[in-house]
Amino acid sequence: GTDHAGIATQMVVERQLAEQDIVLDRGTNRETGKNQKLIGRDAFIDKVWQWREQSGGIILKQLRRLGASCDWDRERFTMDEGLSRAVLKVFVDLHHKGVIYKDKRLVNWDPKMHTAISDLEVEQREVKGHLWHFKYPIEGAQGTFITVATTRPETMLGDTAVAVHPKDKRYKKLIGKHAVLPLVGRKLIIVGDDYADPEQGSGAVKITPAHDFNDFEVGRRHGLEMVNIFDRDARLNENAPDAYRGLDRFEARKRIVADMEKLGLVEKIEDHEHTVPHGDRSGVPVEPWPTDQWYVDAATLAKPAIEAVEQGKTKFVPKHWENTYFEWMRNIQPWCISRQLWWGHQIPAWYGSDGKIFVAMDEAEAQEAANKHYGMDAALTRDPDVLDTWFSSALWPFSTLGWPQKIPEVARYYPTSVVVTGFDIIFFWVARMMMMGIEFMGEVPFADIYIHALVRDERGQKMSKSKGNALDPLDLIDQFSGDAVRFTLAALAAQGRDIKLATSRIQGYRNFTTKLWNAARYVEMNECALPPNFKPELNDKTVNRWIVDRLARVTGEVQNAIENYRFNEAAGALYRFVWHEYCDWYLEITKPILQGDNEAAQTETKATLLWVLHALLHLLHPFMPFITEELWERMGPDDAKLLIVDDWPKVYDSLFDEEAAGEIDWVIKVISEIRSVRAEMNVPPKALLSLGVRDAGAATKARLKTHRSVLLRLARLEEIALSEALPEGAVQSVIDEATYILPLAGIVDLKQEGARLQKEIDKLSGEIGKFDKKLANEKFLSNAPTAVVDEQRERRQDATAARTKLASALARIEAA
Repeated sequence: GTDHAGIATQMVVERQLAEQDIVLDRGTNRETGKNQKLIGRDAFIDKVWQWREQSGGIILKQLRRLGASCDWDRERFTMDEGLSRAVLKVFVDLHHKGVIYKDKRLVNWDPKMHTAISDLEVEQREVKGHLWHFKYPIEGAQGTFITVATTRPETMLGDTAVAVHPKDKRYKKLIGKHAVLPLVGRKLIIVGDDYADPEQGSGAVKITPAHDFNDFEVGRRHGLEMVNIFDRDARLNENAPDAYRGLDRFEARKRIVADMEKLGLVEKIEDHEHTVPHGDRSGVPVEPWPTDQWYVDAATLAKPAIEAVEQGKTKFVPKHWENTYFEWMRNIQPWCISRQLWWGHQIPAWYGSDGKIFVAMDEAEAQEAANKHYGMDAALTRDPDVLDTWFSSALWPFSTLGWPQKIPEVARYYPTSVVVTGFDIIFFWVARMMMMGIEFMGEVPFADIYIHALVRDERGQKMSKSKGNALDPLDLIDQFSGDAVRFTLAALAAQGRDIKLATSRIQGYRNFTTKLWNAARYVEMNECALPPNFKPELNDKTVNRWIVDRLARVTGEVQNAIENYRFNEAAGALYRFVWHEYCDWYLEITKPILQGDNEAAQTETKATLLWVLHALLHLLHPFMPFITEELWERMGPDDAKLLIVDDWPKVYDSLFDEEAAGEIDWVIKVISEIRSVRAEMNVPPKALLSLGVRDAGAATKARLKTHRSVLLRLARLEEIALSEALPEGAVQSVIDEATYILPLAGIVDLKQEGARLQKEIDKLSGEIGKFDKKLANEKFLSNAPTAVVDEQRERRQDATAARTKLASALARIEAA
C-alpha cells in the first residue's frame, strides 16, 4: 500500500491550482490577485482526491513491474476509511491516557509552506556565510563587554541570556550578572551552563530560546523568558524594535549588522562555511519557531520498544543498526504530530469558546461532551491541523489488517515476520511502529528489521537529478528486463555496504537470464522428460550423481543465505551454479551421452537435466520471477502450481554423493588448469596439445581412463599419456599427487611470451606504485570523497590480483 505523503501531496496540488490562478483560502483575509480565485478546505481536498485517482496507481504499477509479490486484493492507503478510523482511535485513546497533549515548543517551521515539518523533511545544506562577533555591554561596568559570535544576527533581537561554562575562569565572576542587549536595551542574565564550550569562539554564547533548539533547552533549565520575534512568514513581528518590524529575516540581518557597526559593537566578521537547515520541499531555510502544537510523549512509548530489542524479541539485521535505534530512542524528544496543512487526517479535537479542548471520535461525541461540560448547547470549533503522515504510518502493521475491528485477519497476521527498509527511517517509521504496535497490540509488530543498503551510482555517489547520475528503475527494466534489475540488486546487496549500481552490471545479469533461457531451450530441444517416480539419488552415471549433489548443496546454501538476509550470497551461489556448473560443465560433459546410443544413460541424463532445471526455477524464482514463471509454465508438470505458491525444494541426505562430487570436481580442475595455461601462454585456440601425466596414483589413472574423451574434447588435447619425461619447453601443473605436463615448444615462443609477461608485470607494478603513493597521502585521504578513495583502493586490489596471475604464468615459463 501507500501513505498519503501529506506535505508533498499538498505542494503538488497547490502548484497545479496555482497554474490555474486558484489559491487556498486560509482565512487570513488575504487579497487575491487580479485573476485569482480562492478555494476552501473541502473543495481543496476534493481536488487532492481527484489528483490521487489519476496518479495514485503509478507506484503500484511500478511495484508490479518490479515483480513485487503482493496480495493485490489487500491494497491499503493511509487515508482509507478503515485506516482513518484506526488513526482516530489511537489519537483519542492516547489523549485520554495523557500521552498525547498540546504544548508550546520549538518546531522546524517552513515559512513558505506555513507548517511545522519533521526532521526527515529538513535538508542540511552547506552554505558560505559569516560569523559575526558582537560585543554586549556589561551592566554597571562602563567600557566592559562580553563577546558572543553568531551566524544569525537577526535572532539577537530575541536574546534573553548569555551562557558561559561554569568552570570557565574568564567569566566565572560574571555569572549571575547582566549584559545589556544592544539595539533593544533588554537585560540579559549571564548563566553558567555546560552548553557553552570554552574552546569554541569566545566561550560565551548568546541564548535565544525562541529560535534555537539548543537555546530552548538552556532556557528551560534556567527559566528564561522566550521572546518570539518572527511571524509565520519569518518576518520581524511586534516583539522587535520599531525599526525592524515587518522586515524579512535576511533584510533585518543586513540592517542589524549595519546598526551594530555604527555603534562600534562589531568586534570582527569572519568568513564561515556552515550547514543551514532547509525545507526539502520548499527549498527555503527553516526557522526554529515556538508554536502551539500537538505532541506525543514519545519517551513513555519508547521504554517497552527499547526493552523489546534489548531482550531480542525484535532483531536488527545487520545487528549494528540497533545501536542507531538505541541512540535515538534513549534520547527521544516529544514527537510533534500536528501539521498546518489541509491534506491528511484532521485532528479530532474541538474547542469551546473558552479554549477548552474536547477530543473525540467524531463531532457528535465531542458535542455531547461539551454540552455536558458547559451545561448547555455549546458552540465548537474544530482544530484545523492535520496529523503528521508518520503518525498513520506508525500503525501500518495492524491498521491495514482491519484493527480496531476484532476480525480474524488481525489475529492471523499480527505480528509480522520482517520489515524491510532503509536506515534513514529507522526512527521515523520503524521505531514508531514498534512503539504503537506494543502499545495497542501488546507485542512487537515484527520479529526482524532488515536494513538494506542505499543504491548509489557506479562511483559510490548518491543519486540525484541535479547531478545527472540518477537511474530510473523503470527505464532499466525497459532496457534490460525486470529480472536482470532484480537479480543485480540482490547480487550487490551485501550487508552493511551501499550498492554501487552500473548499467554494465545489469547488462551482465541480463546475459545471465539469456544463459538460463538458452539452457532451458537445450533441455526442451533434447526432449527431456521425467519418468514416473524418478528418483535422482538412484542415478548410475557419475556426472548425473555429481550435478544432483551440487544442486543439493547449493539449495542449502541459498536457503541459509536467504534466511539470514544475505541475499548477495544467495544470488552469487545461484549464479555460479547455473552459469558454470550446470551450463558450462554439466551440459558440456553430458553432450556425448545425449548423442550416444546408450538408451538407459540417455533416459537418466535427460531426466536429471529436467529435474535439476525444475529445482533451479524454484530457487531462482524469488530473484527472477518473470522468466522463471514463464519457463515453469512451458516446462513444468501439467498439474503444476504457479512457482509463487509451489513448495520450496527440499534437500535429502540421499542426494549427497561425496564420491561423485570428488571425481567430477577432479575432471573440472584438470580441464580448468589446462585452459588456464593455454590462456596465460597465448596458445592458439585451435592448437591441440599433448598432455603428459607423471606420478599418477591408481585413482588418478582410473579417472584418466574413465574421462579420457571428456578431457580430450573440453581441454582441446590431442593425446593423454602417462610419462616420466619432462621435455624442454614444457609447462607443469600439480593437481593432487600428479604432475601434468604440457609441451609448448614449437607452439609458443616461450622467450617472446616471457618478455611480454614481464612487460605487463612492470606496467602493473608502476600503476600499483601510483596507487600506493596516492593512498599514503594524508591530504588526499582527508579531502577526497569516500567513494573516490574506495575506488582507488579497489583499482589497486584489481591491479595486484592481475600482477599475481601474470607472475604465476611467468614462473611457469621460467621453469619450462
